Amino acid sequence: MSNEVEAYARRVEAVLFAAAEPLTPADIRAHAGEGDLGAALELLQAHYAPRGINLVSRGGCWLFQTAPDCASVLTRVREAPKKLSRAALETLAIIAYHEPVTRAEIEDIRGVQISKGTLDTLMAAGLVRPAGRRETHGRPLEYATTPAFLVHFGLESRRDLPGLADLKAAGLLDRATLPESAASD
Repeated sequence: MSNEVEAYARRVEAVLFAAAEPLTPADIRAHAGEGDLGAALELLQAHYAPRGINLVSRGGCWLFQTAPDCASVLTRVREAPKKLSRAALETLAIIAYHEPVTRAEIEDIRGVQISKGTLDTLMAAGLVRPAGRRETHGRPLEYATTPAFLVHFGLESRRDLPGLADLKAAGLLDRATLPESAASD
């Protein structure tokens, strides 16, 4: 194989590895650019054939999947991820942006009381941890995110969290739900 095909195969491999779902050839080309896609896919299939994951085509789409002879290993190891409730996601976002933060502060920001189960769920998922006690009356427990939170969301540090302008640009904030001072920015 030529160096050109090998270089293109590396780009195709990166695109397929990062994809959350199977990709059509057009999707692959949209991300990897133009090249000999057939040769690149053949090269990758041959490379991965003896490994624990294989490159396969399903319904005209390409994806990496566990090799059939390794599937039994994965079912013993892999736990089904739990989906977080809306309340848990809101609580997690507040902790991430305001840490360390107390339960009372979380409730004040959300405007509703949170159930004990919400924080327990976040701690059980390894996303949140107790971060000491506030030196105020009653010494309330403070919460902070964990390194697993950063890994889960692909962040190097909390500084990589999107800012207000980023959230607005992505269409994740509705002007009607923003405080007046932020909506006019």
